[in-house]
Amino acid sequence: MHYHRKATPGGFKARSAATALLAAATVLAGCERGSSNAPGDSTSGPSGCPSVQARAQAAVQRAERTDVPWNGPTSGPTAVAGKTLVYVAQTMTNPGVAGAADGVRQAARVIGWNVRVIDGGGTPAGIQAAMSDAVALRPSGIVIGGFDPNSTSRQVARANTARIPLIGWHAVAAPGPSRRPELFTNVTTKVEDVARVSAQWVISRSNGTAGVVVFTDASIPFAKNKSELIRKELATCSGVKLLAYQNIPIPDSSSRTPREVSSLLSRFQDRWTYSVAINDLYFADAAPAFRAAGRKGSGPPFNIGAGDGDPSAFQRINSEQYQAATVPEPLSQQGWQIVDEFNRAFSGRPASGYVAPVHITTADNSDGATTWDPSAYQEAYRKIWGK
Repeated sequence: MHYHRKATPGGFKARSAATALLAAATVLAGCERGSSNAPGDSTSGPSGCPSVQARAQAAVQRAERTDVPWNGPTSGPTAVAGKTLVYVAQTMTNPGVAGAADGVRQAARVIGWNVRVIDGGGTPAGIQAAMSDAVALRPSGIVIGGFDPNSTSRQVARANTARIPLIGWHAVAAPGPSRRPELFTNVTTKVEDVARVSAQWVISRSNGTAGVVVFTDASIPFAKNKSELIRKELATCSGVKLLAYQNIPIPDSSSRTPREVSSLLSRFQDRWTYSVAINDLYFADAAPAFRAAGRKGSGPPFNIGAGDGDPSAFQRINSEQYQAATVPEPLSQQGWQIVDEFNRAFSGRPASGYVAPVHITTADNSDGATTWDPSAYQEAYRKIWGK
């Protein structure tokens, strides 16, 4: 349900927005890996942001639609036979990374290719070792699953020299081909769109009056960029206050998130009304702390995951257990897209250029599903491949 407030005088709104932006910029300074920072404990000040809220509400309503037709590729090269892919995962404990890997496996079975997954375990040394193993196998193509290719620059250079095509999933900030690092393409939604709509959901649902905690992993450039874009969008509403910016590396989430959440609940109490996380898994790890503090699963705080949308996130949303919404990646579709992009690379064709539109899943529009799948993509890819 959404509410509307009367407009405030333009000059006052401008000063309020400037103040909010200044506060956000102040918080940005000094945020380092593993740190917890907050701009202050006070959430007093002007309430609401009517014009910003109206735009946010319209954007959220568009993103919550479930009847959007397939707008991806419908033509391309037929299937090339006998290929082998290696999917190097940042960590298979990251549900998004694992979900995209499952999509690659499904599509590979259809097109007739073999796939091997190598888990980097979420550590720099583990990811480098996994990439070294992948290159040594001399596969037809390698997927960079959810980590910064620059962290494995030597292995990437060896793959480039061996002319092994590399395709990223959430590997660099933008979708599409990349020259530095050299990737045939990078498959992801637009991080700007995901960040913006997740913050707009908070602004719209709260009527522009929220106390927000943002959870991120600053060790992953893609994730750090997303959380800073979220913070920037939240700052457009003068009535939304950023209470804390929690930097918890994803591999440490299960051990650190419960105690960080307990500390935040003690510190902010009822002022903490909304959360945005760069990955849904933070709310899985936060649930025991919320439960121990006697918080209801239906909130507040009302929590939205700005990305991934793994089955456990859908289950929490559908059962109202400490998560109200997610901006899910169409993980299976992206896995199929990765296979299609490799088929284009093997055929000497350019990348498709397709970018999936953002979607918001809530209990009201999920229809009990545990994933977000755009319609008709499997049929479209099968037709392209001749399968």
